Amino acid sequence: MRRREVYENIFSARALFLAGLIIMPALLFNPSTEYRVIQFLFFLFLALLSGKRIDFLLTIFIIIFIVAFNLIIPYGRVLFSIGAFKVTSGALLAGIHRAITLSALVMLSKVTVRQDLKFPGSFGQILGESLRMFSIIINRKYRITGKNLISEIDNMMLELSEETVSQPQVNEVKTKPLGVIVLIAVIVLSWLPWFYIFLVQPK
Repeated sequence: MRRREVYENIFSARALFLAGLIIMPALLFNPSTEYRVIQFLFFLFLALLSGKRIDFLLTIFIIIFIVAFNLIIPYGRVLFSIGAFKVTSGALLAGIHRAITLSALVMLSKVTVRQDLKFPGSFGQILGESLRMFSIIINRKYRITGKNLISEIDNMMLELSEETVSQPQVNEVKTKPLGVIVLIAVIVLSWLPWFYIFLVQPK
């Protein structure tokens, strides 16, 4: 809880969101799967450091599901076969690449999208509310088992709508000088793999 309090007191929601927008291209424009794994682990570390709860089992399940889904369309060198099903190098690498990218974006969102995020104007209010609901969803466990899918999704949306109506007034926090330094350091570290690939690594 102490980490969560520090996180909420030294960063403003807008500063975190802006930092997230600056960091996102560093992940999406990074062609290396290996370096995306490093970025994913870095964002995961930041999420834990900020006091956010991480469902490791769900994260692993999503990664396995995306990788398995990509294996349906084989291409590249055949690594091994399970009956008529062939596991190919191209499909496996593409699946890992996409799974790590999605997981890294989720971890980045956990850190940079906060429930008290607000923007001026009508459009800003809609955008802020949408991001706030997204923050609630990714930071809370909703059990959708598939036994009664429509009912479970309906219950989830009902709970979210009730929370929207009853959301408390939150005083806007200004980013402290320490927070500015930390955000700059996080942005620089997030972009290091990209700079290394395109500016340092031999062609």
